[in-house]
Amino acid sequence: MMTDENTVKLGSTNKIAILGAGSWGLTLAWLATNQQRKSACGTTLSNNVVLWDRTPEKVQQFKENPNVTFPVTLTIPENLVLTSDLEEAIIGAEAVLFVVTSKATRQVAEQIKALNVLSPNAILINASKGIEFPSLKPMSMVLKEVFPTHRVGVLSGPTLAKEILTGLPTAATVAAEDLETAEWLQDRLNCNERFRLYTNTDLVGVELAGALKNVFAIASGYMAAKKMGDNARAALLTRGLAEMARFCLKMGAEMPTIYGLSGLGDLLATCNSPLSRNYQVGYRLGKGETLEEILADIKVVAEGVQTAFAVFELAKTRGIETPIVELVVNALSGQVVSGEMMIKSLMSRKLKQER
Repeated sequence: MMTDENTVKLGSTNKIAILGAGSWGLTLAWLATNQQRKSACGTTLSNNVVLWDRTPEKVQQFKENPNVTFPVTLTIPENLVLTSDLEEAIIGAEAVLFVVTSKATRQVAEQIKALNVLSPNAILINASKGIEFPSLKPMSMVLKEVFPTHRVGVLSGPTLAKEILTGLPTAATVAAEDLETAEWLQDRLNCNERFRLYTNTDLVGVELAGALKNVFAIASGYMAAKKMGDNARAALLTRGLAEMARFCLKMGAEMPTIYGLSGLGDLLATCNSPLSRNYQVGYRLGKGETLEEILADIKVVAEGVQTAFAVFELAKTRGIETPIVELVVNALSGQVVSGEMMIKSLMSRKLKQER
């Protein structure tokens, strides 16, 4: 039952709940736990971070052995609280980061709503990069449907977890509908010299661009497996960016976002890196494996698979031309798409002005 003690004033607890102990959830928990900032009076503040996972066995394993080797390699900080109790994770939290899959986001949100302990001031942040299927809704919209009175944000950008955990720097975008919320999240999640955050108020653009680039990463991996060359991949990325812009602008995004970290930045990182699980899915499809074989072997979710079908359906209903997405859907559906077929599909289309 919601009581006054559940109503948290922002800045009073410094508690951040991170939901989902996959590779990105673990990395965000590691970053947030190590982040320090100065208060208005000059004292050093640290986050109180809780990492939740639905699997008690996984949580217990992390507690017994903090030296994690899968799905990423890291040492869990001593001051990071681990739990499989959802109520323990969210009660008193100022910010709740959803790092579960897009398939699971609504279910977890509904479980939180049923607990009735979430502070009305808590900010909900989507940190996964997908679109719900078959509703075809972005995750921020899903969270808004479940929690219509809460503020919602999105975290996205070129964030390959394995690179971050080795100490390599990156920058990303945190977006919310109002700048004040985005700046509050920026202050809580920015990690100097390692994880630099920029604010944005284009919630739709940041979220959809981050989801769509996973589809192009599948195409990029597929082209690499087919040995189609660097020129062809450069063309794919360039036209993929144009396709991203066409789709996202039609859905209400703003053009500067497409050329920002969550758009072009994430596209370049994901489409060029074998560290990307979506790139790996495309590469292995190109080598002749079935989608079922690949997903069973990698044991982690590749969001680009579901996103490809969602974007394909959305594009059809909105009359948006998405030839690369269509090729990816064909490959994911089991059609053998040869290098020659890709070339014919992309190179034999009606000649037009570049835009």
